[in-house]
Order: sequence, then structure tokens, then C-alpha cells
Amino acid sequence: MKANVQWAGQDRFIATSEAKHAVVMDANKGETAPSPMEMVLMSAGSCSSVDVVSILQKARQDITDVQVELSGERASGVPAVFTKIHLHFVVTGHAVSEKHVERAVNLSADKYCSVAIMLSKAVEISHSFEIKEQE
Repeated sequence: MKANVQWAGQDRFIATSEAKHAVVMDANKGETAPSPMEMVLMSAGSCSSVDVVSILQKARQDITDVQVELSGERASGVPAVFTKIHLHFVVTGHAVSEKHVERAVNLSADKYCSVAIMLSKAVEISHSFEIKEQE
């Protein structure tokens, strides 16, 4: 896997993947685009969400929405690395099984989400979930 990051002037950078997908990032505390650290946090949530949705669909759960609310704590000094990340999944659907959601979240955390598993080597990562019935 390869990528390229090009300075776009001021505090902006454009990251382009090998597949030619581009993302703008902002080094100045995310004033015009996400910062690199925000991208790390969002990447963990995206990776885990892909797993949770896929696992729940394979379990034939009638899901209508899946969101993950992310919170991260960072070290106070430099480098301001993440020290804790929490992923809270909000799964909406019809008669969604708590057992299936718990299994999906755990499989993502322990086996499938490469981003979160990689980060867990240096960051305390926790997960929780709630289920909302679709009206």
C-alpha cells in the first residue's frame, strides 16, 4: 500500500491513496479540514463501523443505521498522542438482537479492525453500544 501527501499551501495538505482517492487535511487545528489526529480517530471509527455493519448484515439483523460516536483523550505534552479512545456504537433497526450487536462490536475490536487493533498497542481502546428501535 502506498500514499502521497502534498503540501497545498498554508496549513493544508492533500493526501492521495494509491487508488487515487484524495483527502484534504489541515495542520492548523482542523480549521479548514480535519487534522491528521482527527483523521486517525475517524479512521478507527470507520474501520470498526465497516466490520459491525458487515457482521450484523451477515447475521440477518434488520439494521437501518449504524453510527459510532468517538472520543479520544490525548497526552498533554508533545507529542500529543492519543492515550485513550472510546468507540460508542448506536445501532438502529427493527428487533435488533443485543447478542448480535455485542458479538459484532467484540469481533471488530478483537479480530477485524486493523486500525483499532494497531492503535491498541499504544492506546487504551474501549467500546460500548446501544440499540435503538426504528420507529
